[in-house]
Amino acid sequence: MQKTAHIIGAGISGLSAAVRLANAGFKVAVHEATQQAGGRCRSYFDGATNLVIDNGNHLLLSGNRHALAYARSIGTEAGLVGPARAQFPFVDLKTGQRWQLDLGDSRLPGWVFDESRRVPDTGLTDYLKLAPLIWASEETLVGKSIPCEGVLYQRLVQPLLLAALNVDPPEGSAGLAGAIVRETLLAGGQACRPLIARDGLSAVLIEPAVKFLAERGHSVQLGHELRSYATTDGKVSALNFGGEDVVAIGPDDVIVMAVPPRAAASLLPGLKTPTQFRAIVNAHFRFEPPPGSAPILGVIGGVVEWLFAFPNRLSVTISNGDRLVEMPREELAQTIWNDVCEAGGVAGELPVELPPWQIVRERRATFAATPEQNALRPGPVTALKNLFLAGDWTATGLPATIEGSVRSGDRAADLVLAAQRT
Repeated sequence: MQKTAHIIGAGISGLSAAVRLANAGFKVAVHEATQQAGGRCRSYFDGATNLVIDNGNHLLLSGNRHALAYARSIGTEAGLVGPARAQFPFVDLKTGQRWQLDLGDSRLPGWVFDESRRVPDTGLTDYLKLAPLIWASEETLVGKSIPCEGVLYQRLVQPLLLAALNVDPPEGSAGLAGAIVRETLLAGGQACRPLIARDGLSAVLIEPAVKFLAERGHSVQLGHELRSYATTDGKVSALNFGGEDVVAIGPDDVIVMAVPPRAAASLLPGLKTPTQFRAIVNAHFRFEPPPGSAPILGVIGGVVEWLFAFPNRLSVTISNGDRLVEMPREELAQTIWNDVCEAGGVAGELPVELPPWQIVRERRATFAATPEQNALRPGPVTALKNLFLAGDWTATGLPATIEGSVRSGDRAADLVLAAQRT
């Protein structure tokens, strides 16, 4: 009989595990508690702007091997688009200065030796001071590893680590920050080319995976919440989805639980999970970007941190956004729009009236990537022999990113396959 893999959760970590196991010969059944797949990585139609927008603006890099391999496996790698070269324009709203970080297309970080390509007013010694991050432990603070001051920190390190860790960088885990630096800045421009799902996250990373599974005879059930399970001899023997909806688990069947930490802790009493989370604020404006707008613009010295230019839309991401979650929506939208006009070259000589907009505030967007919270992330293996964990909040060695999510799903699937071979 064909072995069945039950995937609990249709976020990107669950879907990556599902696709990997389907390709390995398992019959796959995905069970999603909500009415849509994708979790935090999804798109939806927004009536306020009359546009399809993403739940959050997510940036991938060309060096995100697991995420790109996942997109390739479902036939959508071409949907991740970006410039041919790893170039990142920045603007400082306080000084008006604009510059471009040019990481080139090498496998080595040779750009740090070229004054015209690195951050203005920085020297080689500034970059060498980041070296302690490369070998820092996950228990160490960023603020104890590198100087969190100066031009390079303000113009590159702070925005990069803030976006990755979703905490104020000095309080973040130096080990997690080091993983980001090793896989981006230290890996040269070939690993740093920015990639955006121009047609939306769901269209590129979620819906094709669901279609991929359905076309091959697998199932994805929405509104199918796991309520409890039974165990026998240290293994899950049945899944209870409520009432008489009980699924028997065969001796060679497996379960990958890819749900948020709160749901996982509820289903697995005693499971250690992160307990502190930080908000991310995204804003979307129905406005045609000015000609020549960069796909992504780093913004220093304002409320806005990253400005994305999409067809018919300008979007903004603000990390570590707890300070903004209670701010009146109209006031927040106007504050952000003022920054967008200045940073994106929208204003010209006259102020531009606030266009149709939407604010998305994710209060528990990611776990707080501090050493204390990172230590609470569980590994993929559980006390139950046929139950594995996945999710960006598990111990992936990365902060909560799409790459970390896919990596966790791949790892859970690989552990399933390894267990089947023994």
